[in-house]
Amino acid sequence: MSDQTPSDKTALPPAAVRALAEAEERRKAGEAKAPPPKELGGRDGLDPARYGDWEKKGIAIDF
Repeated sequence: MSDQTPSDKTALPPAAVRALAEAEERRKAGEAKAPPPKELGGRDGLDPARYGDWEKKGIAIDF
């Protein structure tokens, strides 16, 4: 382990400062994103399209 960790952002290279700023922007954008609307009369559980298959009465259909 090294004890030479930078204590402030000015000690970081410019590329690292830009990367940290971009990561903070992405984090804020992700937090601002609204959750998907509640589906009325839909399937229970996780979104099947996200995992690549549908299941109905124990039969999985891959698409």
